[in-house]
Amino acid sequence: MSDLPIPYLTAAEVRRRYVEFFVQRGHAEVPSASLVPAGDQTLLFTNSGMVQFKDVLTGREKRSYVRATDYQRCLRVAGKHNDFEEVGRTPRHHTFFEMLGNWSFGDYFKREAIHWAWELLTQVYGIPGDRLAATVYTDDDEAYDVWRNEIGLPPERIARWGNVDAGDDANFWRMADTGPCGRCSEIHFDRGAEFSEGPHCIPDHSEHCPRWLEVWNLVFMEFDQRADGTRVPLPMKSVDTGMGLERLTSVIQQVPTNYDTDLFTPIHAAMRDLVGHDPEAFEAERFSYQVIADHARAVTFLVADGVAPSNEGRGYVLRRILRRAVRHGRLLGRREPFMDVTAGVVIDVMRDAYPILEEKRDRILKVVRQEEAQFARTLEAGTTHLEAALAPLSSQARTIGRRPESLPADAPVLAGDIAFRLHDTFGFPVDLTVDMAAEYGIRVDRDGFEAAMAEQKARSRKGTKADLARHAELGDLYQSILRRVGETKFLGYETTEAEGRVVAILRAGMEYQELTGQGSAEVILDTTPFYGEGGGQVGDHGEMLEAGGGSALFSVEDTQKPIAGLFVHRGRLHGRLKVGETVTARVDGERRVRTMRNHTATHLLHRALRNVVGPDAHQAGSLVAPDYLRFDYPLDRPLSADEKAAIEDEVRRVVREDRPVTTRVLPMAQAIAAGADAFFDEKYGERVRTVAVEGYSLELCGGTHCSASGQIGGFVITADRSIGAGIRRIEAVTGDGADALLRSRLALLDRIAESVGANSVEAAPERVTALQDELKEARRRLRAGNAGHPKPAEVAAHAKELAPGVKVVLHYGAFETQDQWKGFVKDVRGALGSGVIAVAWDVDAPQIFVTVSPDLVERGISAGTLVKLAMQHLDGRGGGRPEMAQGMGTRKDGIGPALTAIADTLRAG
Repeated sequence: MSDLPIPYLTAAEVRRRYVEFFVQRGHAEVPSASLVPAGDQTLLFTNSGMVQFKDVLTGREKRSYVRATDYQRCLRVAGKHNDFEEVGRTPRHHTFFEMLGNWSFGDYFKREAIHWAWELLTQVYGIPGDRLAATVYTDDDEAYDVWRNEIGLPPERIARWGNVDAGDDANFWRMADTGPCGRCSEIHFDRGAEFSEGPHCIPDHSEHCPRWLEVWNLVFMEFDQRADGTRVPLPMKSVDTGMGLERLTSVIQQVPTNYDTDLFTPIHAAMRDLVGHDPEAFEAERFSYQVIADHARAVTFLVADGVAPSNEGRGYVLRRILRRAVRHGRLLGRREPFMDVTAGVVIDVMRDAYPILEEKRDRILKVVRQEEAQFARTLEAGTTHLEAALAPLSSQARTIGRRPESLPADAPVLAGDIAFRLHDTFGFPVDLTVDMAAEYGIRVDRDGFEAAMAEQKARSRKGTKADLARHAELGDLYQSILRRVGETKFLGYETTEAEGRVVAILRAGMEYQELTGQGSAEVILDTTPFYGEGGGQVGDHGEMLEAGGGSALFSVEDTQKPIAGLFVHRGRLHGRLKVGETVTARVDGERRVRTMRNHTATHLLHRALRNVVGPDAHQAGSLVAPDYLRFDYPLDRPLSADEKAAIEDEVRRVVREDRPVTTRVLPMAQAIAAGADAFFDEKYGERVRTVAVEGYSLELCGGTHCSASGQIGGFVITADRSIGAGIRRIEAVTGDGADALLRSRLALLDRIAESVGANSVEAAPERVTALQDELKEARRRLRAGNAGHPKPAEVAAHAKELAPGVKVVLHYGAFETQDQWKGFVKDVRGALGSGVIAVAWDVDAPQIFVTVSPDLVERGISAGTLVKLAMQHLDGRGGGRPEMAQGMGTRKDGIGPALTAIADTLRAG
């Protein structure tokens, strides 16, 4: 093996040279896509370089180039490609990583891909050829011959692996259970004989021998994997290569792990400064340092790509990654916030390659600080409940202040379901539960915890595999129809009525040549005026008639585009429909017009919101329906009354100005250069449709719109509320919907004025103030008459045991303030101990506050459940945690029945 040194390059230089190499060989440089896959509902995150090219590889999308190269940001935390649990434990697993890639779409194939890979590695990066080896798929003689006879690799450095039909995926790559796939050839780097483990140390797919490190995978895309397990040839043979930047850089910089490259060392250095560790201490705690460095990169890029922490979907993954990093910071002894510091380092290291990081710096750091502070509060609440659960067991412990692994076998055990409940309810990490319990001399039943976790996962997965299988089979059916009949021609921008030929009829996932009678079905036409749901706009409704406008044949209740290019009309049959016949497709025109008003108004709202609140208030989701519009945007506070008024005023001004609304189709780069707004969750091609409200807004949009802003009519914001951490939702109405809302509100004001005895709406506020003063005086007299509350101890003493071991206090009192109300509950709790307390009051609106002691929470009694039950009698809303919850209603006469319902539920067990 050659002893020649590999020339040192920074990671940034490695990245730059890769792209330049392939650009010089006729490849178009394509920007990295977002971590949020655009228009792909099958993926939670972009997990490989080929995601943005999937439709190109299958032939469904055409680009202006047949060769491409890029560096793609990727995240692997779920599904087939899930590295989350390995991160930090191994030298090379990551959640976030960069994939260097080059593609051929029906152009070059195996020979060129192999030759260029060899040239780049050996001549551009200077890696000695005798330190490289290759693997090929078992039957891939073509790739083997190139390596052996053209590159000149000796047979002992070429290995054949894989039998995909027998379940061995080695050297056969596929992104998911369905989709593009094919044989591949991997290139491995020889780290040196000193890393060998036995005499049979050869390159393989699983890297069983640490001597060989896989650095590049050349995938030769030939097939489309179907849901039924079959593989059919793709329309063209393509090449999809992927090389992890982190791995390649570790080879070129000759360091033992990816975490020792200059992509990670600045993060380590910042963290070491925060905790005061020297190099020896760093090595002792390397696992935690590596977790923090990896997760800081993932968090930074996720927030930059528009993901906000939440309890579901992508937001939950972000929250989980950040909290795992914070947990490891605590293991290093860091109690103060630190993730914003590490995120800042990530931005500094990566901003040249990813300018979005610098553009979003303020938002990234703000979100990270807020989420870390929120987790600190979560840990505080979880710690209180954990300590309450540990207290009864601590008296049995013989030793305290021990590490978990040093506890005696007969140490008392905290039940696994309690650890799970802390994890599930509070997001309390089980590792922290284990460590804190050990300080009390108590072990945690990890097997019980894992069993509870497995049970929850089994519940959440129930039916999922079958649903996914059905979804995949239907997707295959749509694909086969698309290949057979071609794309649907959409005429809906120009008209709401057109003739089209029936090319496919489906029912319950099966295709028919003819259907007769009644019932649900799906109809596909060669030409349609019906808009298929997309870009937040709902699909059109309407009907299909006999050609020329005869009898109704089919009621269209929804229009969807399940795959690109295919419009599917879903609804109900009214007679006979046959493939090949021509029908008149007629959109519900009034519904379409209302939807258009709301869509154009959404564009105005977006621009007004950014003008008033700031540029970070960009679209994070939307719904455009005929009766209202919904707009989600990042903001960590409610709009002030002045801001809301300013937004409404600005939208209404543009409506009054009746500005022209125009559309153009432009190259993507030209549209962005012109200032068009694009959204992270939408998929755009090389040419895009723009919608401009003259002199005011410009967005990429495929929806239907008014021809002038004045057609919107009225505009009223009806709601602004939080839907998750840092994400808010505005709802609004337009046109006749806005008129109807304003009429109803004016009528309501008249009724309010009449009910309080005011002779006009204008006089109502003064009359209400007078009534409030009268009420305050009546309460003062009530207190003066000693008609106050019984003492908390007296209330607790009268608790009733409605079920074995379940004492219950039900109380209804006239409290002046919420603080007095909750203080009373707290005092009763102190006097009662174990039990359930439900206290109601009715100042302004009827409210109920419920607390449940920890021992009864463990028995399955939930304050949140009891409050939700009570709200059924108060016509209100409420909820909370198992140990504490509250709700507010609208019916004071429901307080008695609500308390009775709580008692009956507890009595029934």
